[in-house]
Amino acid sequence: MGEQPIFSTRAHVFQIDPNTKKNWVPTSKHAVTVSYFFDCTRSVYRIISLDGSKAIINSTITPNMTFTKTSQKFGQWADSRANTVYGLGFSSESQLAKFAEKFAEFKEAARLAKEKSQEKMELSSIPSQQESIPGDLLSPLSPDTINGTELERVTPDTPQHIEPRAEPSHKTLPPSHSSSSMNKHWEAELEALKGNNAKLTAALLESSANVKQWKQQLGAYQEEAERLHKRVTELECVSGQTTVIKSQKTALNQTIEELEAALKAKEEELERLKEEVESANGFQFKKESLSQKLQDTESRNQALEARLSELEQRLEGQQQEREAFRDSLRSLLELLDGKIFELTELRDTLGKLLESS
Repeated sequence: MGEQPIFSTRAHVFQIDPNTKKNWVPTSKHAVTVSYFFDCTRSVYRIISLDGSKAIINSTITPNMTFTKTSQKFGQWADSRANTVYGLGFSSESQLAKFAEKFAEFKEAARLAKEKSQEKMELSSIPSQQESIPGDLLSPLSPDTINGTELERVTPDTPQHIEPRAEPSHKTLPPSHSSSSMNKHWEAELEALKGNNAKLTAALLESSANVKQWKQQLGAYQEEAERLHKRVTELECVSGQTTVIKSQKTALNQTIEELEAALKAKEEELERLKEEVESANGFQFKKESLSQKLQDTESRNQALEARLSELEQRLEGQQQEREAFRDSLRSLLELLDGKIFELTELRDTLGKLLESS
């Protein structure tokens, strides 16, 4: 049956800043579904959350993990396999308490499953069964499998068979159990391979989702640049309407600030993706493919920066044209004042001539 969701809730997701190790970095713009999953074939519990098609949490629960409540509505836990610390912000204290309760429950279940698998491995005496290694690896979850309602809970059936998990054993086995020791060694190698595969799968899923999102945002930026160009043309036609010009200038400045913030966020996203790709040793072909995508994205960002610079130059040119227009209006007013004065003098002179005649 594979992995099934057994408990779901909604929360804002954060990760610790990998550089400072102190500040929290939000990985979701709004509250998303966070679910506990149970794999009955391997007796593995995982915490998974997707933001669209992007996996923002993929954490396997181990007996040595601890969920800590740092405030009334915020909790965190460290994942040594992912080399990060996850944080969740809930809308109420009851949701935080329920999530922490489930974390402790599934952590204890993972510990019992680990002990049971160790006992099965030690009691196993058939070489053919000891030498068999499960070949299936953890598969990434699609967004359809994680969508759940808030505080939804499904109780899984008790597994009838639990495959042994590889855990390092510090006991010295007699010569008759050499095959069991070899089996443990291969099981440990398999677990390490599963962890690496899960990390790479999450990185690839996140990278492909980000590339698609960047393409959409690039199209939006192009449309925004075209719209800004049309606005500048309209401003040139109605340069005399200073009030409208000021309001539109403010809107343009705000748009430029938003674009700069988006570029900065993309640069941070690119740096994080580079670190994830570099950590995926042994998958050279996939690493090169991701690097190529990152280079393409950098070139697109440079093009956006060039367009921003062009917009700034256009704004400066427009301001200069508006100043020149104001100067011409002032000179015209002065000329009109002179003409009016001359006409007034002429009128007075004509009046005096009429009186004298």
